[in-house]
Amino acid sequence: MSVEGVEEKPEFVRLLRQQIDAEQGITFARFMEQALYHPDYGYYISARKRIGKEGDFFTSSSVHSCFGRLIARQLEQMWQLLGGKDFIVAEQGAGEGHLAVDVLDAVSEQFPAFYERLRYRIVEISGDARQRQKKTLQRHLDTGRLDWCTLTDLQGMRGCLLSNELVDAFPVHLVQTVAGELREVYVINQGDDFSEELRAPSTPQLTEYFAQIGIAPAEGNRCEVNLAARDWMAQVADVLEEGFVLTIDYGYPAKDLYAPERHAGTLLCYHKHQTNENPYQHVGCQDITAHVDFTTLQQIGLKHGLETLYFGHQYQFLMGLGFLELLMQMQSHETDPIKAQALRMSMKRLILPEAGMGESFKVLIQGRGVGQPELLCARRIQDIRMPAAGLS
Repeated sequence: MSVEGVEEKPEFVRLLRQQIDAEQGITFARFMEQALYHPDYGYYISARKRIGKEGDFFTSSSVHSCFGRLIARQLEQMWQLLGGKDFIVAEQGAGEGHLAVDVLDAVSEQFPAFYERLRYRIVEISGDARQRQKKTLQRHLDTGRLDWCTLTDLQGMRGCLLSNELVDAFPVHLVQTVAGELREVYVINQGDDFSEELRAPSTPQLTEYFAQIGIAPAEGNRCEVNLAARDWMAQVADVLEEGFVLTIDYGYPAKDLYAPERHAGTLLCYHKHQTNENPYQHVGCQDITAHVDFTTLQQIGLKHGLETLYFGHQYQFLMGLGFLELLMQMQSHETDPIKAQALRMSMKRLILPEAGMGESFKVLIQGRGVGQPELLCARRIQDIRMPAAGLS
């Protein structure tokens, strides 16, 4: 098994090459699944610092605690909408536990009545990640309000299923339109390297996917199909008896994700805070992601009884929850001008486009048995009273 800091896994590469030889090629989705989730060598399974300055990438929750604190405000309203009774927040893929601890800290400090009725459950497949999460969340673990489970353990839950940058890391099929026909990328061995070969689709679900969204990839374009996201959305919908699903990730509606001008898709790899488009290097030591098709998540959710309550950019979501007032409040408590500036810069990263996360990240909220409530996050920016001081 690899250890933290190791940037190549030759034994894993040999294992993959043997599998490819035995099967005479594997789909890219299978390759990505092995690279990320192999039980011994997978990027998300083996011991490694993935998130933060010493890892490979940042998430919104690792940028600043205000992200979780603002989400806590939305969760508290959801609790009220369900009658103020026992309420489960189930987070899948909690990383280092940053979002969970920020949510629980905020709820315990600002909404003690909600905290008394709250049970926070984490769905996590990595034993290494669970140990990191337990260390981060120790003070809440001691209260008995926190535990770990599988998704199926949540059957019949009332509350909110929460995920932040989960779906983008599901294995994707790579496809390309050639002479009007959909072809799929298979990974093969070529000499000492991995290579690619276009073949007939491995499953009819790939052509059915595009029929469902009413879009056909343009000639020559390569794109990703996340069949695992469809299955996940269906499973999430089925375990929720009453409540909400809150999904935060980078992605687009299908018409933008599969637009003709997007020739090469969105597949990206992250390694030591550098991006690259080569999933065949640093295998098991780098993250591999693809942007999320939010149209399909909404379609599958609706098919399984989830109504779309909100869909928007992360900056809209956070502003609706009171981002500016929280920034002003936190800044007023910081007397050191250098620290105050650092605070502004880190918090602004959550809402700014381009250099920040404000537009690339989207927020989808779906509900079952809750009607069409006016969610706090859906407040229009022009209806929010702005603080006297602005962002500087």
